[in-house]
Amino acid sequence: MQVVKTSKPSKQRKRLFQAPDHIRYKNFAALLSPELRKTYGTRSLPVRRGDTVRIMRGDRKGFEGKVSSVDRKKFRIYIEGLTREKVDGTTVFIPVHPSKVMITKLNLDDKWRRKILERRKRAKEAAEAEAVEKVEEKTPEKPPEAMKVEEKPAEEKAVSVTELPPTAPTAEEEKPEKKRKAARKTVKESAEEETKPKKEAKAKTRGRKSSEEQKVG
Repeated sequence: MQVVKTSKPSKQRKRLFQAPDHIRYKNFAALLSPELRKTYGTRSLPVRRGDTVRIMRGDRKGFEGKVSSVDRKKFRIYIEGLTREKVDGTTVFIPVHPSKVMITKLNLDDKWRRKILERRKRAKEAAEAEAVEKVEEKTPEKPPEAMKVEEKPAEEKAVSVTELPPTAPTAEEEKPEKKRKAARKTVKESAEEETKPKKEAKAKTRGRKSSEEQKVG
């Protein structure tokens, strides 16, 4: 007997289609327009009935309208004015996935939604303040004005040596020069004493050679 294999959905698809309502609500999140991001300090928010959205992808790209209804079972939204005709002549709404739209205007009739936006804005401001404090802690503190060294202007710094008046050497400055001269003399005398016996030996050898040459001659 042949066994028929049944294909089962993967875990992610199973969790998506069997998710409860409070999780399905989060899956309807859509991007906010740049103007709404600045005012409310958040990037995305779940789409609700009454929001004005703009389609960003697909055949109806650029279409803008108000959301008339939301189908959480099929994960689709329906926009006013976005319809098509059936074969029998009736008009029906075209379903759109919430990830393909961008919210341009929010419906703030619900007080709970307003609280969500206020909480997110406060959290963003607190995070920005913490980041600024960390940057200030890392940067080194500037020295106080009393510790600063006053720099002279460039004209006073660039003074030539020829313009300075000649000054006579003091007694303290002359002493090291005398010591250096005396040290040089002692070095010369010691060198001469070492070379004297060598010179005398060379002279004696030269005298002997000259006398022997005279005898041979």
